Amino acid sequence: MGHVIRGGRGRRSHQGPPHEQPLTRLFQRITQQARALDRRRPMLWDLLVTGFFVTAALVDYTSGGWKSVAEDPTLPGRLILALSLGFSVPLWWRRTHPFAVLLTMVPLAFVNAWTGAVLQASLILLVVLFNIALRARLRPLLWAYALILAPFVVTEFRYPAEYGAGQNVAPAAMSLALSAVGGIAVRTRKEYLASLVERARQLEVERDQQARLAAAAERARIAREMHDIIGHNLSVITGLADGGRYAAAKSPEHSAQALHAIATTSRQALDELRRLLDVLREEDRRTADRSPQPTLTDLDQLIDGVRSAGLPVRTTVHGRPSLSPGRQLTVYRVIQEALTNTLKHGGPGATSQIELSYESGGAVTLTVTDTGRGVTTGFAGHEDEKGGVGAGGRGSGGSKGSGGGSNKPATGGRGLPGMLERTALYGGTLDAGPLPAPDRGWRVRLHLPEESPQPTPKKAPQPIPHIQHLPEERPQ
Repeated sequence: MGHVIRGGRGRRSHQGPPHEQPLTRLFQRITQQARALDRRRPMLWDLLVTGFFVTAALVDYTSGGWKSVAEDPTLPGRLILALSLGFSVPLWWRRTHPFAVLLTMVPLAFVNAWTGAVLQASLILLVVLFNIALRARLRPLLWAYALILAPFVVTEFRYPAEYGAGQNVAPAAMSLALSAVGGIAVRTRKEYLASLVERARQLEVERDQQARLAAAAERARIAREMHDIIGHNLSVITGLADGGRYAAAKSPEHSAQALHAIATTSRQALDELRRLLDVLREEDRRTADRSPQPTLTDLDQLIDGVRSAGLPVRTTVHGRPSLSPGRQLTVYRVIQEALTNTLKHGGPGATSQIELSYESGGAVTLTVTDTGRGVTTGFAGHEDEKGGVGAGGRGSGGSKGSGGGSNKPATGGRGLPGMLERTALYGGTLDAGPLPAPDRGWRVRLHLPEESPQPTPKKAPQPIPHIQHLPEERPQ
């Protein structure tokens, strides 16, 4: 017996859902197909509905079935035919002009009630009320309900029911109420589905906008990183190559050291580029190198590379660092950009000095100065990394990264804008420009205020970091 029970359970578990579910799915499929036909060919659907009721009304007239329920079976056939067609034919306009159809049928309903014909075709008013409930608000719907119910009240008083008053009015009132509620329910469902579709469309638009904004932000970040990596390392390599070329004849061992430093710097640049490109690759993301971004602990390696390229650098540090990784990267990139510009524009014999002051709450002040003489002449549109995009190397300072000292168009560089964008993330200030006379050199000063209590740094828009207004020409 136990085996039989287990077998019965096993058979039940494989039977799946009850038999009602396939019937429900069949009904839903038929309903969806009917709605699809209505959307594609509304006139065909109207023709089918109207033709069905016209045919039913004519069959009731020709077969004499109306006499079995009529209060006065002796009514003329022409009247019955006119009432039958009057109740059924206007259904063609039930969706486009429902109130006009109602006003056409209500007088016929009064005639039907007063004469005692009591045609079954008068129940087509339920379809009209359903369509009014689909499109009208509550007050017009109540008026339509009252107009349709009035002929039934006339029938009740003119031909009292055999079983007492209310036998004709109550069923009619209930049927009309159900028709109206059904129309309201269908309308509510349509509005709800329409709101869902609109919401989905808005979400799709917002998603596309967010994707475009994220792509633009990512492109800007990649441009900054590429500029920092390529610009700095190529400047170091250029300095090493020039030094090795001059030392080749007199000191071959120094030339070999320069070549070794060039190889080391090139490998480092290739590794950084490879890490950046691996992160950007769409495929095989899991194999990408997840090495962290540079921090303050990498400053010694950066400064050693610059020194090996022939630029003496002296550092002074006050306080102990307590910066978040994002702030450390900002400080690192500003130092890297300032030293790179000194290598490119400082000229022979230039030196650089870095002063870092760490304060409480994550605040930091950085000052990078050099003694370079700069480039006094240049080409129009040459990128001035120190003072913005100007007309002639470092000699043309500017305000807020814009070109100065020339009316010629300038090309857009990523050095100063990159520093400005990094500084703006933390609400800091950035000053860059030549030292006041009689000193010669260039100064970059960065200040980041204390970190806010929020876990994430402030985002743009923030107070735009300013570039100090300084003289247009650097002293020779």
